[in-house]
Amino acid sequence: MELECYPMSDQPCDLVPGRQARDWMDNFAARHPYRCLPLNMANTTGWEILCPIGFTAEWNGGPNQDDILITPDRPHPNLKQVVTSHFTRGVLTMHPQYLFRTPPGWGLMCSGAPNHIKDGIQPLVGIIETDWLPFPFTMNWLFTRPGRIRFERGEPFCFILPVEHHKVETIQPVIRTLESNPVMKGQFEAWNRQRTDFNKRLAAGDPNAAKEAWQRFYFKGELPEEMGSAPESHANKRRLKTPRLG
Repeated sequence: MELECYPMSDQPCDLVPGRQARDWMDNFAARHPYRCLPLNMANTTGWEILCPIGFTAEWNGGPNQDDILITPDRPHPNLKQVVTSHFTRGVLTMHPQYLFRTPPGWGLMCSGAPNHIKDGIQPLVGIIETDWLPFPFTMNWLFTRPGRIRFERGEPFCFILPVEHHKVETIQPVIRTLESNPVMKGQFEAWNRQRTDFNKRLAAGDPNAAKEAWQRFYFKGELPEEMGSAPESHANKRRLKTPRLG
């Protein structure tokens, strides 16, 4: 399966596999958030499009295009091909500078990079039918209040993830009692006993629990012995391909 990427300029934005690191995760003691496998996997499941310039944008709260002031770090002759105030009312529009083509039935979910936090502005999320669309899309951010924000050169401003979105409509959510699935109920109860015991030992200052620091069952794809075996499909690291010339 290929994701075809057609540059719309002579110097398109860099397109790279999603990176795991986040500044706010680094700032925790012992970088604790990296122990959360769902966070790590979300951060790396997709491709980042990186900002080619550094700039600030300031919104005064008004409804017009000129109510957002965009100031690049250095003069840029094609600034509006990178970032502009297009949709008004505090919406900042950025241009990925690619036309994408996905296989039939597949589209792209376009968003900000997962768990990449920016105070004062929120990425808007879209799903684009890139299996037929013959023109590029934009990445839009909405100011959450009047003020100034900044994008650094090399910072991700768009995150793309191929999705077979039509199949979502075939999924039927079904609410069942845990008792209706005895195997799952037994696994949950075994995990709950182990987790409760570990937390009690940790709170009591048990040196073995303190040394262990956290239970790695999910991260390592393991289950306590009485819970059975984790599937071979378990993943704790994403290995996406770097774009190549076709």
